[in-house]
Amino acid sequence: MSFNQTVLICDQVAPILNDILQKNGLKITYEPEITPEQIKEKIGTFDIVIVRSRTKLTKDMIEKADKCKIIARVGIGLDNIDVDAAKTKGIRVINAVEGAMNAVAELVLGLMLSLAREIPRADREIRNGKWLKKELMGTELSGKYLGIVGLGNIGKRLAKHARALNMNIIGYDVIPIDDGFVREVGLIKTDLDTLLSSADYISFHVPFTNDTHHMVNSQRLGKMKKTACIINTSRGEIIDEEALYAALKDGKIAGAALDVFEKEPATGNKLATLLNVICTPHIGAQTKEAQTLAANVIAEKIIMILRGVI
Repeated sequence: MSFNQTVLICDQVAPILNDILQKNGLKITYEPEITPEQIKEKIGTFDIVIVRSRTKLTKDMIEKADKCKIIARVGIGLDNIDVDAAKTKGIRVINAVEGAMNAVAELVLGLMLSLAREIPRADREIRNGKWLKKELMGTELSGKYLGIVGLGNIGKRLAKHARALNMNIIGYDVIPIDDGFVREVGLIKTDLDTLLSSADYISFHVPFTNDTHHMVNSQRLGKMKKTACIINTSRGEIIDEEALYAALKDGKIAGAALDVFEKEPATGNKLATLLNVICTPHIGAQTKEAQTLAANVIAEKIIMILRGVI
């Protein structure tokens, strides 16, 4: 079956996405550097629009998408798409949560190890001609308590990886956690405040919503142990960065590793001036494997929607 549909791809994606769609007869317009103004001009002529995280599809853009039936995000979240506006226009919005779950979980492990052993500092100082062997007394992840806030696909994958390192897993989610998974990883289910006060490492895997905005604030930071560390690879807006900066500077918590920030790009963010903070530029899903998988997932979902399968 061949589909005579037009597709606008607004960001750089893995080639497999184009290949699958073209093999099924879809006509691709690939503009990975397209501007918001250009999107407004062109969006009305396309049946399908595909984005990653660079492009934001706002209400005024979507209102011009008169032919559009599908908006696809080659990634996890949908906060760069006005989903309500799409719903009003009768446009189906899909994403590829399956693509990034392993990449993000592995990044969290890398960030935890970097915090535990001060790997960035060790590398930096040896390049500066300093040999800090005695000062760099680290800790081990084995036996520590990892608190996971949000046990969706990524949170569950992280829990399984962490169990392989002999970590103890504490979990909290507003959605019920299935008993099979609880047994599999020996999960300690608890409320958020208990998790914050008990865990050695706390990793957040929640979407950005009105309810999660600044869920990590001064009050909740105050519940954490002084030896605890925060890892955030979900959305920067869930953390009050002013409160986090104060807690880290005053030694109320031990450290933080941040892949996401309230404002991105985060150049000039004062959190990056603290020695107990590790920063990465929103690279959670930035692996060859994850991008290929996400592109493949989106392509297959589009074809199944056009076939009426899903």
